[in-house]
Amino acid sequence: MGSIDANNVDLSTSSVGQFKPLEPEEFRKQAHTMVDFIADYYKNIENYPVLSQVEPGYLRDRLPETAPYLPESLEKIVQDIHKDIIPGMTNWLSPNFFAFFPATVSSAGFLGEMLGTAFNSVGFTWVSSPAATELEMIVMDWIAHMLKLPKSFMFSGTGGGVLQTTTSESLLCSIVAARERALESLGGSDNISKLVAYGSDQTHTMFAKTCKLGGIFPGNIRLIPTTAETNFSISPSVLRGIVEADLAAGLVPLFLCATVGTTSTTAIDPVNELAEIANEYKMWIHVDAAYAGSACICPEFRHHLNGVERVDSLSLSPHKWLLCYLDCCCLWVKKPNLLKRALSTNPEYLRNQRSEFDKVVDYKDWQVGTGRKFRALKLWLILRSYGVANLQSHIRSDVQMAKMFEEFVKSDPRFEVVVPRAFSLVCFRLKPFPGSNAAHIEILNKKLLEMVNSSGRIYIIHTVVGGIYMLRLAVGGTLTEERHVCAAWELIKEFADALLKEAS
Repeated sequence: MGSIDANNVDLSTSSVGQFKPLEPEEFRKQAHTMVDFIADYYKNIENYPVLSQVEPGYLRDRLPETAPYLPESLEKIVQDIHKDIIPGMTNWLSPNFFAFFPATVSSAGFLGEMLGTAFNSVGFTWVSSPAATELEMIVMDWIAHMLKLPKSFMFSGTGGGVLQTTTSESLLCSIVAARERALESLGGSDNISKLVAYGSDQTHTMFAKTCKLGGIFPGNIRLIPTTAETNFSISPSVLRGIVEADLAAGLVPLFLCATVGTTSTTAIDPVNELAEIANEYKMWIHVDAAYAGSACICPEFRHHLNGVERVDSLSLSPHKWLLCYLDCCCLWVKKPNLLKRALSTNPEYLRNQRSEFDKVVDYKDWQVGTGRKFRALKLWLILRSYGVANLQSHIRSDVQMAKMFEEFVKSDPRFEVVVPRAFSLVCFRLKPFPGSNAAHIEILNKKLLEMVNSSGRIYIIHTVVGGIYMLRLAVGGTLTEERHVCAAWELIKEFADALLKEAS
């Protein structure tokens, strides 16, 4: 792709004058080309390194400094995607991607994403897109039923749900709603410096960030230490002690974030016990179930949400484990009016009769921004195309593959499972051996991780919990099968053999 001097272009022979950004038949032709490209990408994805092997700045050296002045063909653009973009992709949809948490997709999810994009509905008020608003309300109730949430979280009851972008946005909206409720009872914003928010040291890193964005003073954000004895979940007795100390200091407990499936180890905070404490001290309690909440559509995992009837809000992200393309996060609230009171705006140009008489839901008042995508379509297509039974089977299959990997680790005396597996994440490491120390074992595991990932054949990441450096293998990619998990273990063993031989 080369740049063109605009001053030396003969426009009489160019296609500039005939420019049509959307012509149905040309769209049909180009869309078919792109769908073929995407299907081939999925089909051949195992041929690419999972973790991109390029160096920083690689793309700057390949592309011109300025955009083309005249149009280029889609054929040429697709060629450049193959040549320049694909090499710089870390392929999250590879069946050999075991890092972070899964980013699941599906044919139905893609079709819903395509349709939502095609409509380009900006459904900030009911009247701006009645179907977008009402389908979202229905889908949120459908998923609430799948999770066996109480009616207090459903539109068919006294609550309701909204699709946000990510957990971070859901957390921020909940914190702001809690803040406004508390400041009203305290007599005004002069008391904001007294508000305290609580989460564990395993709570998502965005917790502290969203608290700051929500106006909580950094010194009033409590990250409660966790230990191996509680499998790195919040201890209710420790929480109570910290809350009582804050009360004694004249502070006001505001917000508690309980996590079902922490990022590092999928630790599960005891929702019921924590909700009891939060209710006692009139704190807003939010349950972050971004990853593991999806598993709770299966009866054998639903007990992890026991006590949810006592919380104020709950979020989970279907783009992690329910075959839905990014971005899509479900947020349910028990009292929507608290959310709306904190986030509503009402400029003259958005006023309309339906909204004025409070007959409809205007989702602009349930989120930070105004504009919003028609996200409900992709969830609706997924739920209708696969049904609850197949989604449950999908979750169970991933958990079973993780169990298999866990058994591989346990069967090798050189390795150990560091924390109990709860869902489809296995945390493991090369374990200490005679003559080794903690620092030596950490170095070995770091080298093992580097060897595995630099091969391009699989991708895993590490974490540090309780002072222990460990490796994480998260099963859940849409294309992942047992053979990929088995191959991952064989590769890890292969590099461990070489590493330990060198170290001996």
